[in-house]
Amino acid sequence: MAAELVEAKNMVMSFRVSDLQMLLGFVGRSKSGLKHELVTRALQLVQFDCSPELFKKIKELYETRYAKKSSEPVPQPHRPLDPLTMHSTYERASTVPRTPLTGPNIDYPVLYGKYLNGLGRLPAKTLKPEVRLVKLPFFNMLDELLKPTELVPQNNEKLQESPCIFALTPRQVELIRNSRELQPGVKAVQVVLRICYSDTSSPQEDQYPPNIAVKVNHSYCSVPGYYPSNKPGVEPKRPCRPINLTHLMYLSSATNRITVTWGNYGKSYSVALYLVRQLTSSELLQRLKTIGVKHPELCKALVKEKLRLDPDSEIATTGVRVSLICPLVKMRLSVPCRAETCAHLQCFDAVFYLQMNEKKPTWMCPVCDKPAPYDQLIIDGLLSKILSECEDADEIEYLVDGSWCPIRAEKERSCSPQCPILVLGTSDTNGLLSSPNVNGGGGSMLGGSGGGGGTMGSIENGKLGADVVDLTLDSSSSSEEEEEEEEDEEDEDEDGPRPKRRCPFQKGLVSAC
Repeated sequence: MAAELVEAKNMVMSFRVSDLQMLLGFVGRSKSGLKHELVTRALQLVQFDCSPELFKKIKELYETRYAKKSSEPVPQPHRPLDPLTMHSTYERASTVPRTPLTGPNIDYPVLYGKYLNGLGRLPAKTLKPEVRLVKLPFFNMLDELLKPTELVPQNNEKLQESPCIFALTPRQVELIRNSRELQPGVKAVQVVLRICYSDTSSPQEDQYPPNIAVKVNHSYCSVPGYYPSNKPGVEPKRPCRPINLTHLMYLSSATNRITVTWGNYGKSYSVALYLVRQLTSSELLQRLKTIGVKHPELCKALVKEKLRLDPDSEIATTGVRVSLICPLVKMRLSVPCRAETCAHLQCFDAVFYLQMNEKKPTWMCPVCDKPAPYDQLIIDGLLSKILSECEDADEIEYLVDGSWCPIRAEKERSCSPQCPILVLGTSDTNGLLSSPNVNGGGGSMLGGSGGGGGTMGSIENGKLGADVVDLTLDSSSSSEEEEEEEEDEEDEDEDGPRPKRRCPFQKGLVSAC
């Protein structure tokens, strides 16, 4: 295994930018960046997750590139160049030997001169492309037991059966037996069955056919059921995941028989068997902390880029607020992360995000509701530093220079239980201003006998206080006044018009109603 890793790394180091982009696109990783960034990303991929499919793709890219080099005509000083040399293998397949390529202990044939049992064959690009399944973060593939194979109906019946017979090698049996238990009866190393559409245009997600049933040897295997829908008129959805067959298989050299029952309703499906190691959310979190942390300076540069002044825009952004509360669980962030493809700076907590996708994999960003797969997740190093330095705030603001400042919630101002007093600057009959006597001496409140009808008529230092209106009148007084007005209107209808009522307030006083 170590030799294969060294071999794969050597091949990756010799790749060009186009080869690196094809390799990263093959596994769904980001293809953007400079060459040294692509090389680093590809080497990390080989180091931590070099599956047989990935190793095969690396070999294929390496072989294609060197085959193109070897197929170029080499000028000779005394011999004219034959323009049909590259295609001569089709005419003289039995006499032309295979051309070895110079590489790191690898003997690769020429692309247009491949042999199979001594017979020449057409280039691989003319063959029908294979069905590929998307990579699942919680499953690390160890071996491919059965390549994606199309389910072919045997008759016109709606219900079809497709059998498959295979045996595990002693090494595979040992891996399963020696693996730890994730939970009682569930091993970490498993044999899983995956089903998808027979579409070769792109990697396919797991998709079950109608009326699916899986029988392993003599027992039926449980298949994930439908999620009930709470919305009226919405059909329940079934989570399509790999089906664990390990507990029903013979962990020996004996052959295992798997029968897939499926509904034939026009769509084509393919099945595949893999030996995988199931990972937990804590293991994925540890891996993310190892290879997915973005340096604080890079995060700071991203903040500056977001807040950079746009000359075409009339609106200048001076800052952007970022919450330190996770939008998933409404708790303070512990491991702030987001997807590289997301346009926002707001983060969510990686711990809870991985735990939720372990139970129900959706891989959707809770901030912008766009795809946020595990391979695209990064830990924000700048926000992690801010969380350790700013413990008394739940929100911060990034500024245009990349700096930040905490935003603390303002304390609510305590309201006085006393009602406000409205003071009006009017003069009394003597032309002097009256001042309020808070202690109640020398004056009377509204409705008293002092002729002011609501003023406090005490004189301090030879000056009169301002007029004061009491706003503490309750609603009962207003309701009583309304009843009196209604009675007056009735009396006016019976006895004729009555004299107008005198206003209970003096000039300069304003009613609180």
